[in-house]
Amino acid sequence: MSDATTDMKVTAASDIEVDRDALDRSIKQFAGPNGEYYVETFHKIHDNTGVIPKTFNIWAAVLGPLWASSRAIWGMFWAFLILEIIAWVQIGRGLWGNLGADFLARADQQRARMQERLDQAAAAADEDTRQRFETLAGNMQRAIDQNLERAEAAQAEGMGILLTGLVLLVLFKLVQGIYANIAYEKQYSRWRIDPDSIESGRSKHNMILGGLLTAAIAPLIVYKFTVSTSLPLLEEFPERQVSEMLLGEGGGTLFGAVASWMEARIDAAATAGGDVFDGIVLGVRTVLDALTLALNGSPWPVVMLVIAVTAYRAAGPRVAIFTVAAMAYTALLGYWALAMETVALVGAAVLLCVIIGIPLGIWFGKSQRAYRMAEPVLDLMQTLPAFVYLIPIIAFFGTGNPPGILATIIFGMPPVIRLTALGMRGVPESIKEAAVAFGASKWQLLKDVEIPLALPSIMTGVNQTILMCLSMVVIISLIGGGGLGQEILEALQFAAKGPGLLGGFAILFLAMVMDRIVQGAFKRADQK
Repeated sequence: MSDATTDMKVTAASDIEVDRDALDRSIKQFAGPNGEYYVETFHKIHDNTGVIPKTFNIWAAVLGPLWASSRAIWGMFWAFLILEIIAWVQIGRGLWGNLGADFLARADQQRARMQERLDQAAAAADEDTRQRFETLAGNMQRAIDQNLERAEAAQAEGMGILLTGLVLLVLFKLVQGIYANIAYEKQYSRWRIDPDSIESGRSKHNMILGGLLTAAIAPLIVYKFTVSTSLPLLEEFPERQVSEMLLGEGGGTLFGAVASWMEARIDAAATAGGDVFDGIVLGVRTVLDALTLALNGSPWPVVMLVIAVTAYRAAGPRVAIFTVAAMAYTALLGYWALAMETVALVGAAVLLCVIIGIPLGIWFGKSQRAYRMAEPVLDLMQTLPAFVYLIPIIAFFGTGNPPGILATIIFGMPPVIRLTALGMRGVPESIKEAAVAFGASKWQLLKDVEIPLALPSIMTGVNQTILMCLSMVVIISLIGGGGLGQEILEALQFAAKGPGLLGGFAILFLAMVMDRIVQGAFKRADQK
């Protein structure tokens, strides 16, 4: 044992031999111009044992963001461009900024009102009225004097602001000089790993680009924040002038023209496809009415017992106890009918999402081409604000619960599609090949191999869809949707804090119950 221990040697990091010449050539190849300097600097950084390497890049300090752009360190370029602009704004405010402009403008307004009071006093018929107007004018004069004093005090602070800007500018320059070589060495390390995607050397093109960006951004910002009389073009976009150029004088605005065109097209489509849209609404209403009849038409003890037993069988006694407590909360506060209507709305939406979404997810998981075509649509469905869905829904399907369910489907379907496709793509090819080798057909491969292995991802998608559909309950109440969402909407309209919070807690408990039951059912199935 002692001999084996004696033979063992520990190699320190300093004992590892490095091909110094090859490393130097690599650094020169990466740095391009001034390569010798960066060879020496990078070695200092590699050999450094302190917190900050003792290196300083004078050109980075002098040129600032322009140096960073020439070396393609764009993160450093944007960070220090913003910091230097802040410093230059302070310098500009101190040199030519009218710091007391707001107080002077306020004094001018007060002076005009004071003159009105003096004129009213001169025209007054009785002494009491004249004295009242003169007193008001005297108060305004004191306010004017105070604003003038404040304007003078603000103007006197100009030297301090100027010095602050100069100190900040010098500080930012020093930081850039210290940090530049460190940032460039990190870029060199990334370049050694992936030389095709990381830029190297000094690029005149990048430096010109950095100069143009600096010239386009910095002067405008400094001018905007330092000169009191700003250009109207910098205050607001010339939307009306552009509209007149495109539509002609008197032709209205571009917004009005586009909005009118879109509205006409939507109305035409709604009229042409009225029968199709009515059929869709009828199908959704059928599913919703069936669930509503089962939940609200059945005696409440039966419904509560069935839900409690389902929770117990799916997720265990703890979830069952929590479910009973949540249902007792909704029942005792008079929310039972509304809660069951909400469950029916969410259940109908989730059922349709699963029926449509899982087959689409399976298809997208098997066909990369189909998924690439559908991905922009899924991105649009997920990123478009939920309120925006309501506009075309009202135009094509009207108002009420069925159109609200359709809006909920659009909002809640992407997770189950994406996660189903992800689960299908995650099934190992070796397992599928083995199943095919044992004679499995395509249907058997899908039913007995791919779907069971993708089930964790599919169930996660279903769970996310349930929660997203439930989050739409309040929003669809804006177009006539019922349930607890209507209660929350009324509380918002009348600023009823108590009813609003109680209704919100009811929705929260419903979400928690659904989430726990689905998660518990999946965990139990997974453990088996």
